Amino acid sequence: MMTNQQRVLEILVEAVDTLTEEFDVIEFLHRLSIRCVELLDVEAVGVMIVDQHDELQLIAASDEKTHLLELFALQHAQGPCVRCYHSGQAQLNISLTSSAATVGFGPFAARARAAGFTITHALPMKLRNQTIGAVNLFGTRLKRLSDSDVQIGQALADVATIAILQQRTIEQVHVEKAQLQGALSSRVVIEQAKGILAERQSLSLDDTFDVMRTYARPRHLRLTELAKQIIDNTFDGDFTTAENPDQP
Repeated sequence: MMTNQQRVLEILVEAVDTLTEEFDVIEFLHRLSIRCVELLDVEAVGVMIVDQHDELQLIAASDEKTHLLELFALQHAQGPCVRCYHSGQAQLNISLTSSAATVGFGPFAARARAAGFTITHALPMKLRNQTIGAVNLFGTRLKRLSDSDVQIGQALADVATIAILQQRTIEQVHVEKAQLQGALSSRVVIEQAKGILAERQSLSLDDTFDVMRTYARPRHLRLTELAKQIIDNTFDGDFTTAENPDQP
């Protein structure tokens, strides 16, 4: 059987290989968040970056279930990710069952507990001295992250940061927040398409993202492009024929 160390190396090689060619940043980050769940002792992962108003917004998640997306949405102004972003430091082993540990998190902790999570962590997305967001991890068991899991999680957060910053020109040294708006705008378009697809295909909102990814990836079609076709009513393909894009 493949060791965890071998799997980490394989995933990092997979990520670097993807970054050498033109890629769909949202699909890439969604896939990377799934790999985080695979490698770490957590059940859900989300990647959040700041918009031009200095508020955190979700760009990708390991699971597109509505209850999880709502948890990330609650953190646009408060929560572990906000604290992580402003401090530039990892926020680890936050017990969602402890009132002392969740002071200042507003309704976030209560909603997280209702969704079945008991512990959360946030890892900074940093390049040198600049922090552009955070990776949020959720667990259903009150168990601390091991040192090795923290190191692996931070390495994947660093890869996610590189993926986002690749959208700028190579010559630039600093990234302006406005330049991240393109990726966030793509997310908005995808959310609109999910709603339309759910109605047209009689699907739940929880299933639509996977259906879109399953169609787009083997056809080398950007999720944003597919979403625009759905919104414009120009899509003429068949969502029932595609391979699972998450198989290693």
